[in-house]
Amino acid sequence: MNFQKIGLKRLDIYVIGKFLGTYFFSIILILSIAVVFDVTEKIDDFYEHNATFQAIVFDYYLSFLPYYAYLFTPLFTFISVIFFTSKMANDTEIVAILASGVSFNRLMRPYLIASLVITVFAFLLGAFVIPNSTEKLISFEKKYIEPEKTSNNARNVQMEVEKGVVVYMERFEIRENTGYRFSLEKFEDKTLISRLTAETAKWDSLSNWKLTNYVQRDFKGMREKLTRGTTRDVTIPVLPRELFITAKEAPQLSLTELRTYIRKQKQRGVGNIQAFEDEYYRRFSTAISVLVMTLIGVSLSSRKVRGGMGINLGIGLALSGLYVIFTTMSTTFAVNGIMPTLLAVWIPNITFFTIAVFLYIKAPK
Repeated sequence: MNFQKIGLKRLDIYVIGKFLGTYFFSIILILSIAVVFDVTEKIDDFYEHNATFQAIVFDYYLSFLPYYAYLFTPLFTFISVIFFTSKMANDTEIVAILASGVSFNRLMRPYLIASLVITVFAFLLGAFVIPNSTEKLISFEKKYIEPEKTSNNARNVQMEVEKGVVVYMERFEIRENTGYRFSLEKFEDKTLISRLTAETAKWDSLSNWKLTNYVQRDFKGMREKLTRGTTRDVTIPVLPRELFITAKEAPQLSLTELRTYIRKQKQRGVGNIQAFEDEYYRRFSTAISVLVMTLIGVSLSSRKVRGGMGINLGIGLALSGLYVIFTTMSTTFAVNGIMPTLLAVWIPNITFFTIAVFLYIKAPK
């Protein structure tokens, strides 16, 4: 490829190569160490529950690796930038580049190009790879690591499927897509107007459910109309999976599924969806945080300091720890409804972007 034609000079190619090379090397190194520790911790579980080599490699670790690569991408990016930029500064390469007439703004260009590549990589991981790999990871853990905790049914399922329409099932068998001791209550202005009960409710297709041994009660003032029957089809705008989906399953949903689920829950009047909103917005904020951390890393480490790059790495690790704390706190605030989810998710990026601007102003020009 002729890089000159797309406007890339030797300096750009050099920095982009250093950036991406260090980033992917750090990912491979850290994840390799993580896999070694994880194998050591879980090898007894693999052996005890007869996990096959194929399942361990393809279902577990090929799902484990992209999940943690995505989770720590902002920190991998930050540490990579600080490491190789500090080395360049320590070897007076940065001074030579700036002395040759290249401005600091121009020096930022290859960093931003490389960080955009990582941003797109992180977004694609979060949007398309992570949901499927997380589902495989959780399925493997349920089967081979904690099988005793796996349940094929959900109990006391209750959901407001539409505004003023509440579904309840005492037990729902996941494999059979069948609920037992079913009831469907409709309200108008908080007044009960009908109650439909049945021994069983089996999901048929789309929004169709088949009831057996049902009783329909319609209320109008002091009057009550009673209808009984053996079987009946009823339309309920909910899929079986939606009845027992939990916040822990939010990472398994794609962006489209998350957006659809949040929209449906809002239409139903259900307010407890913060965990799903947090997951949805975080898929964007995680990708954007790569750009923010890159700006901080370059601005912080482009100056030669006493003590070499060890000082910059130390400051970088401290800021990384602060970023993790901020992210954890923002998730807690969002999920618990302490502040609006959108604001909570973006607070770490807003805070660190402010730090980035300050360091950028102070950087050598």
